[in-house]
Amino acid sequence: MDGPSLPRPGAAQPSLTSPFSIGDVRLENRVLLAPLAGIGNWFVRLQARRHGAGLAVSEMVSSFGLHYRNERTMRELMRIHPDEHPVSVQLFGHDPEVMRSGAAVAAEAGADLIDINMGCPVRKVRKTGAGVELLADPELALGLLRGAIEGSGLPVTVKLRSGLRPGDRSGFELAVRLAEEGGAAAIGFHPRAATTKHKGEPDYALTRELVERIEPPVVVSGGLEDAESVRRAYRESGAAAVMLARGALGNPWLFEQLTGRRSGPPSREEVVAELLWTVDRAEEHLGTERASRYLRKFYPWYVEALGAPPEVAQELQRSADLPRARELIAAQIPLSARLAPSL
Repeated sequence: MDGPSLPRPGAAQPSLTSPFSIGDVRLENRVLLAPLAGIGNWFVRLQARRHGAGLAVSEMVSSFGLHYRNERTMRELMRIHPDEHPVSVQLFGHDPEVMRSGAAVAAEAGADLIDINMGCPVRKVRKTGAGVELLADPELALGLLRGAIEGSGLPVTVKLRSGLRPGDRSGFELAVRLAEEGGAAAIGFHPRAATTKHKGEPDYALTRELVERIEPPVVVSGGLEDAESVRRAYRESGAAAVMLARGALGNPWLFEQLTGRRSGPPSREEVVAELLWTVDRAEEHLGTERASRYLRKFYPWYVEALGAPPEVAQELQRSADLPRARELIAAQIPLSARLAPSL
């Protein structure tokens, strides 16, 4: 761990704009993009990096998909843009040997860091023995971590929740073992129980307890909806960094606010331009037909940022082709301002 990652007892907490390291990977600031299942592909990560994120983590990728070099997994989930480095690839799975192999494939594809998901509460992930289910099997969790380290040769981090249910500290205790016995380069900690999902108040005091217990950096997530809540979580948790998830959806300008590049909200023109950029990148990534369906989950986030009526999002979601969607988006501002940001 690099020295500046955590303050000494009694020292002032570093600013969010100060650099720190995870293993030997130097990050320019302490505001990161969390893994977003089904969303965090290369252009979403690139967007976060363009707006100031110090690191972006990929959506969950199956270690089995990488182990068997599944064509779609390799083509879509392992696509890394040259401008998004450093980038972390998040893997999930339940077999240490497969995790070793999958991590090696991710490193070969260009990952700078590997992250292991031990916090996903979704049933289809849990029923395989992966995600948050690993909190009940510490030895398997340690085996997965060691496999990823050996297979990739990269710093490996773990993201987990505080426990399986309210009052349960199994995630906290596992985090300690992953740091002290497993060689985790950092711990991403969501201080809510799996059963609460995204509801309830995150326990930042528990996060601080973890920070004071282990040596590797702790990155806090959960409840980070706006700049004020992010700063509060960072201050109360004493964490080395923050990891934005839902709060950054359709709002990449939050990274700019937190890194001192912006003091106010984006203009209407900026929101429209960013959405047009997103449409272009989705078409580049998935092709026209698949992109038109994929973008339906993106439209409401940006329409909300525009302050446009809900009917605009509904019409966008009903649109069967991207040219029509672009027309609807561009119509939200005058013609003179219709210019999307470039790569």
